[in-house]
Amino acid sequence: MLSPIQGTPLLSPISTSFKPLDTMDGDDVDMSVTDDTPSEAVELSSYERQRASLQTYINSLPYECESIEEMEEKLEQIVSKIYICAKAKNWLVLSTWDGMLQCWLLMRYPMTKSTRAKLVRLYYELCLLPGLEPRVIRSWSDMLNRLLANKPGIKRKLETSDLELPWQPLWRTLQKELWPKKRAQDSSRNVVNILLYVAELCKRYFPSQDIPAMLDLFLPLLTKETILAMIPVLTSFLPPTHTHLYLPTLFSLWEAFNSTVIDDRLLDLAGALSEEFSFSAQGEAEDDGSARKKDIGMWTQPQWDLLVGKGLQSMKVPVGTSQGASSTANHADAMADNGSLRIKKSIDRYHAIAKILVHSMSVDGDVRNESNQRGYVAGCKALDSLDRLITSTESFFHPSNSGPWTNSLTAFLQRLTAEFNKRINEEDIEACRTPIGSRLTPAIRRTFVSILRTPALLAMFSKDPTCMSYAQGSLRSLALLEPAMIMPDLLERAYGGLEIVNETHRTTAVLSMLSGVARPLVSEDIWLGGQKHLLPLLELCIPGIDLNDPTKTICATMFIVAAVQHIKIGDLTLHPSGILESSDDEEESVEADDNFIQNETPRLSRADERSLTRDSTAGFADWVTSLLRRVLALYENLPEEGGRKNTTGGKQEESVLKAIKSMMDVICLHLSDQLFDLVLNLLYDYATTNAKSNAVQAFGQLVACLARVKPEQTMAKFLPFCISQIEEELMHGASSVRTTSSHAAIPSDTTLHWNLAILRGCLGYGGPVLLKYKQQIINLLTLLVDKTKGERGYTSTGRLVTRVLHTVAGVYPLNSRFVNTDEWEDPGFDQDHNLQWGLLYEPEDVVIEWHVPSSEEITFTLDILDKLCTPALDRVEALLENTATWDNVSRNDFCRSLHVCRAIWGGLPTLFKEQRKETVNPCLNKDIEIADLIVSFLDVNAGFTLTDPKDPRYQKVVAIRSRFGDVCQRAASALRKNTGGEDHIDAVIGVARAIDTFMLGYGLGRNDYDSLQKNYTQARDLNRAWPKQRDNSRLVFVKRAQVYHSGRVYMHALYRRRSALDDKLIGELVELSLSPYTRVRRQAQTVLHSVCGYFVRSTRLTLPVLFDALSKGNDPDRMKGALYVLWNKGTAAYALGDIGFHNRYLLSLLESQHEEKPSIQKLVNNLAQDCQTHLNEEAVHTDAYVLETPRVDEALHALESEFSADFISHSLLNEAMAKTDVRVVKRNTMYKETVSSILEVALRPGTHWRYVQMASRFLFGLLRRDVPTPPDVVQFFLEQSTSPQPTIRVYVQRALVKLLTFIKYRTYSTSKEQLWLAEWTNPLAHIVPITNPSTFSESLNQPHGSPYVDKIPTGFLTWAPNIKVYEAAGNAPTISWDATSGSSLRLVSEILSKGAYFEKLSLLWSQESGKSGGTIDLRKDNVAYIKSLAKMFGAETLEGILSAIDPLLSDIDKFKQRAGAEILSGILRGSKHWPKPLSDRLWSWTTNRLDRIFAQIKPDTLSFWEGFFQHQLRDRDPRRNHALVAWILALPLDFNGDSAFAMSKPLSILGILLESLGVFFNAKSEGYIKLMFENANTGYAEMRGHICQILFTLLKNQWRPTYPSTQAFLLACETSEDPLHLRDAKSWSHVTTILDKLPQWREERLPPPRYDKVGLTVLQWIWVSAHGAQASLIFPYVVPMMPEILRMSELNDSSDLQIYSSAVLYVLSAVSPPVEYIEGILRNFVTAIKSSKSWRIRLHALPALVVFFYRNLLSISQEGVLQVMEVLLVCLGDENVEVREMASKVLSGVIRCSQRQNIIPLKASAIMTAMTPSHSDLVEPVCRLGPENYSASKG
Repeated sequence: MLSPIQGTPLLSPISTSFKPLDTMDGDDVDMSVTDDTPSEAVELSSYERQRASLQTYINSLPYECESIEEMEEKLEQIVSKIYICAKAKNWLVLSTWDGMLQCWLLMRYPMTKSTRAKLVRLYYELCLLPGLEPRVIRSWSDMLNRLLANKPGIKRKLETSDLELPWQPLWRTLQKELWPKKRAQDSSRNVVNILLYVAELCKRYFPSQDIPAMLDLFLPLLTKETILAMIPVLTSFLPPTHTHLYLPTLFSLWEAFNSTVIDDRLLDLAGALSEEFSFSAQGEAEDDGSARKKDIGMWTQPQWDLLVGKGLQSMKVPVGTSQGASSTANHADAMADNGSLRIKKSIDRYHAIAKILVHSMSVDGDVRNESNQRGYVAGCKALDSLDRLITSTESFFHPSNSGPWTNSLTAFLQRLTAEFNKRINEEDIEACRTPIGSRLTPAIRRTFVSILRTPALLAMFSKDPTCMSYAQGSLRSLALLEPAMIMPDLLERAYGGLEIVNETHRTTAVLSMLSGVARPLVSEDIWLGGQKHLLPLLELCIPGIDLNDPTKTICATMFIVAAVQHIKIGDLTLHPSGILESSDDEEESVEADDNFIQNETPRLSRADERSLTRDSTAGFADWVTSLLRRVLALYENLPEEGGRKNTTGGKQEESVLKAIKSMMDVICLHLSDQLFDLVLNLLYDYATTNAKSNAVQAFGQLVACLARVKPEQTMAKFLPFCISQIEEELMHGASSVRTTSSHAAIPSDTTLHWNLAILRGCLGYGGPVLLKYKQQIINLLTLLVDKTKGERGYTSTGRLVTRVLHTVAGVYPLNSRFVNTDEWEDPGFDQDHNLQWGLLYEPEDVVIEWHVPSSEEITFTLDILDKLCTPALDRVEALLENTATWDNVSRNDFCRSLHVCRAIWGGLPTLFKEQRKETVNPCLNKDIEIADLIVSFLDVNAGFTLTDPKDPRYQKVVAIRSRFGDVCQRAASALRKNTGGEDHIDAVIGVARAIDTFMLGYGLGRNDYDSLQKNYTQARDLNRAWPKQRDNSRLVFVKRAQVYHSGRVYMHALYRRRSALDDKLIGELVELSLSPYTRVRRQAQTVLHSVCGYFVRSTRLTLPVLFDALSKGNDPDRMKGALYVLWNKGTAAYALGDIGFHNRYLLSLLESQHEEKPSIQKLVNNLAQDCQTHLNEEAVHTDAYVLETPRVDEALHALESEFSADFISHSLLNEAMAKTDVRVVKRNTMYKETVSSILEVALRPGTHWRYVQMASRFLFGLLRRDVPTPPDVVQFFLEQSTSPQPTIRVYVQRALVKLLTFIKYRTYSTSKEQLWLAEWTNPLAHIVPITNPSTFSESLNQPHGSPYVDKIPTGFLTWAPNIKVYEAAGNAPTISWDATSGSSLRLVSEILSKGAYFEKLSLLWSQESGKSGGTIDLRKDNVAYIKSLAKMFGAETLEGILSAIDPLLSDIDKFKQRAGAEILSGILRGSKHWPKPLSDRLWSWTTNRLDRIFAQIKPDTLSFWEGFFQHQLRDRDPRRNHALVAWILALPLDFNGDSAFAMSKPLSILGILLESLGVFFNAKSEGYIKLMFENANTGYAEMRGHICQILFTLLKNQWRPTYPSTQAFLLACETSEDPLHLRDAKSWSHVTTILDKLPQWREERLPPPRYDKVGLTVLQWIWVSAHGAQASLIFPYVVPMMPEILRMSELNDSSDLQIYSSAVLYVLSAVSPPVEYIEGILRNFVTAIKSSKSWRIRLHALPALVVFFYRNLLSISQEGVLQVMEVLLVCLGDENVEVREMASKVLSGVIRCSQRQNIIPLKASAIMTAMTPSHSDLVEPVCRLGPENYSASKG
């Protein structure tokens, strides 16, 4: 981050990459279980609810927290700093205070709605400031998201009544990013996505009354070219209320365009609106803006058909023989312009479809049953659609039928069940606004479960782990909805999967599934009947603990943990039950419905179930014993410990051990007293009779599991034995071999390490218990420190010391059992604990016990410091006296002693609270910075043990710790200066780690906090059925309290000040980072980067030394170290954003030429490349901001009323304002110095060309639109533009284009704001009102005269009120360029006009390309360069350019021709505003050479000449290019010549003209359409391709469903069936003419077959059109042509015709047709199959029919389905065996995706057919299939 602290990224990552919405969850909401408001407080106001929620957090902590008033004061201080920074336009410092605001939000204190709303308004306005760095805007958008905290499923912090935001300023800022000026465009820039994200966050707060105004503004700008940009704009801006105003329009557009981008955006919008609708009053409340209920939820029937059709299409399942893409939409999107494709959003399409289906469910139709087959399942239309969708895809859920579609299907399944659970729970809340009649009914719920049960059970065994987890997630949700319908099936599979040992995949799938449904299994409140199965299942899990199968082992432990965490492991048969069962209980049966529960499980009474459960618990003792023995057996078979980190085996073994440790932790925690004693004795016996070198750490962890539960008993058992064993081992020389680095374990040390590990486990818990053994522990630790001399020995001792200190001095929760301690210890609980299995708590009911250090424990800690730390420091200091004479013994003593100190302070992160440090070197630039604006940590209570500086204990601790830091500094200094060489490496690394402990072993680090938070989130979500669920397991609330406490501790680790000692240590770290030894460098660099993330201004402190290390005369290794440190992203961002170091960073890289070592040069190059992201035109402007910010000032003024009168320190504000001007001047001065310094390096004669290239890139990045470029830089660029190095030329050409573009901007802008918002206007441009659209359209066809209309960005749907036009330039130049750039322009003019500049340039451009093969295309950079020169220097350069390119254009060398084409293209394009005489001269010269150019075009030069014509004609009024247009139109078109290439050349150029002119050519298009159709019988494939492309282009251009006004268009969308005129086949007459003649040609088919050629042309035209964005336009032509297309498929003597006809039949399924065409297409298929005499037609039509049938299944009527089945029955009796086989395959596919009510009559008909004696009767169906005659056929 560019800020006074480089530590800010810890909380506020500022990145140039844009994260999608779903990854930007605010920290302030991550910790919530939900709105943790006590149940009695539900009716309170929002603020009071926040207070009540906070209270549950505060009550869970063992220390007093700040009052709300105190925290409001802190908020006031933070906001006041933000206010001052915003007033002073100090945006980078403001960003650091964003981090502080995030810290405050993390504390979860309530913020009033008005304050929150005003802060949102401020950040909203900040995001819209022009001319700021994208990463700064990105950080503010993230802050905006955190403040709004509108996470799905969580109650909104602000309603629309609390906040209203203006959308117009955002649109104004967004326009520049949506349609950037191409010459100055940065392809990596991502601001458009950030601003659309801001719009999406805030759209709810845009005024709903402005929706018509939005539509008035946006719809005229929506054209065929901008659709992919404008749909995201519409979906991001339109508020989610009053949807009737815009939904009909969006659906009309959706139907018309073929695009995955539009599908994604509109499905996402529909999903969000459906959810909004289902929880709203559904139009019953007056003027609340909610949608009214329609046919299905909020959707009309046609809208619903489109939605579910898109949903089915999204599943991507393969149908029939088609394995290709199921849609042409991706191809259509790929043809869009790159600008639109830059707009991206991560959208979960399956979640959106699930939301649409679930939130549209209600009883809205007749119930389907045996008597009424026309109704809907459960009387719900949406559920019926889901039933059809699932039925049609069910077979694809099977593991044997898996593929790319499996992920889509299972993800959809999981989202469906999660959404349904959410909705059904939401409707149970009293405050739910959903009308009673629209809520989910029990019948809907049961039907929903029955529909999804089979696919979920099938997918459970999926081969892909992700798909398997999705399926298991859905089963878990279904089990919570209807356990009686799901659990018996799951148990059946569970027993089967666990009893079969040789099907590993099945076993792991079952175990994973069981862990998901553990709570329904153990809780009788969810499902009565599961508890008795728990122990048998647990017993079956024991074989799953298998080292040879890590996956199975982890799955087994997951299930055991999931189940055991909800129960007590105790034998209930030992205690009589205290519950008397009543007669009611005995008669109570499981809730069931015979229609839905179809298993034969006997139902028992509650009393019987409880009795069986009690009896089963007698087996717990055997199970625990067996499990423990299994674990110990696994430990015995572990590989030996070893490696650098002393791990056991590889990653798999480590993960298995971790899983077993977690499992044993949970098991031990929930053991009854008897079973605990059993386990304790078992482990003690094992520990005292074994010492396994391969299970040292693992066994220690096992003992720790016991110590955590009952530390006193565990310690009493193990401690005496372990101490005696350790003493004996040490006495006999264990760990006496001196080493300082990792090595293989010595076998004779095994017993020592075994007992040390057990001891670590024992002493890890129970602080007060340790006091009993205080002296023994101290004596043992002293002995170990003295006697363990091997590296493994003393590091094990260190871990033991750390563990002991953490146990006695740490603050941590103690008991995480599933019930509170008082309940656990209640005698009655032992009698009937099975009744409490699976118990969940409300947050306020959880009682958490904490360990807080007592005064005795603090004394114990101080004793350890005295007995261990002080002597160790003494030894280190003594050794430091003479490092030069160290031998191995000295080095070993040094490492051991220092390690002890590290271990001690590593275990005391919260022993004392640091006081405010005195910063000796604040690294403050006093001219422009203010000390009071430097961010500091958020001081909150965090349970620190010693907080009073006057307390002698506090003083003692601080003194010892300071001494430790001082010793570290002296050690680093001494060892750095010593020449001990490699022998000292271990000692130096030890020092670096000690510095790490001293500086970062305070509070809590980011990684530790993140892992705690992640662990909590996983635990929370495991038991949560829906996001707002209040109750959860007790463990979750314990973890939540721990995370909240950790968050408070974490606050103290951030934004720390530096003392003098800290500065010295950072200095030592820097020096160690430059060490000649790689190991030392890497270790020190890692520590340094971490330190810089926490200490304020630490990066600034380090930079001078790093830059000095790059200067000449330094050792190469030192240079390498400095480069690696500077390469760190945080360091680079800070240095390049700092006024003092920006210049030096760049120059240090440029001055690194002196070191020739290749590795260093590669590093320098990498750094230079990464610099580019920080070198942009906004970088300087952000720091030296001069624009007015009136809207930000308004937002700041509004904030003032939220806080006290002295909210702002006026003296601080005045000081900040005074330094603003100084900062601006200084930043601009620094910029000039940087540019001149870089140029000086680049111009040195000895500078290597790679460094010249680097300098060019830096200068390119430093170009600014608001400041003229110095003439000497311009001269450098121009001179290098003819450099022999192509890469240098590329960069300087781009730089010249950019700087000339900026000159243009400055010339046309009248204010700085215009300049940054790109709102300047050309003097020749003016705005013309469009009062009469038809008159305006006619004016475009005038052959001559101005004004010129180069771009028509409106008029497709409706016209904008005005349009930009250009007047023709006069006879003399009309533009005088920016005066401040005059000297630069004169310099350029001189260089271009004298000498042979263009000859030299053209010679370089004519060189053969280094890339071999392929076509050679026009190079856009070259064209843009010449265009930029031509714009400004046309008069001076014209003749020179023309003379240079004349020979090139006629040269046979294709590379020279390309160079000529590039220069000519650039100059023609740049002559747009030239004086008329000059322009005429150019066009006259060009026109005279067009024929020659055309004649010379060959196949290998066609590509770049096509690029030439395309570049010249695109986005230009054809009257500007009148001569060129006339020449192209005059080209002779021959369709039947001898040379295909000669004929295709003019057609190709004509096609480019038609594509480029667009609407300008519509007046003449009809003649060309006729011409193309008339010549469809050409014999050349290339010609047919061009004809099809031209037809596609012309018909696309003709499609302009223009309306006189936006209101007229909106009305048409509501009332008309075809508002976009998709059904208007304008060229139908031409197609009819061909269709009328095709039968005759078919009969003749004389060679060359005219029928085949015309048929191929027509088919190819359909194919091309179906792959475009306007694919829907083809259906009016295709449907009537289908019979003929089907007939073409039978011509087996024409393979091309057969292939294309089949492809066209398939492509009909790859485009979503308008609904009314579906029945027509189906009818054509059916008719062709039934009536055709040719078996080949039937054979080709059947597979195409099934694909079409499937893709449009949900839109096909009941009659259509019956027609298809009827015709398939006919084909089953076909005479041709191939047809019969195909019909049987197709029928199986149709049956597979058909519902039951369609299959029953089919079956009846098939039975009757089988009984029919005559085979000939099969020609006609036996009976008309339909529900009405089902009973008759049955008879």
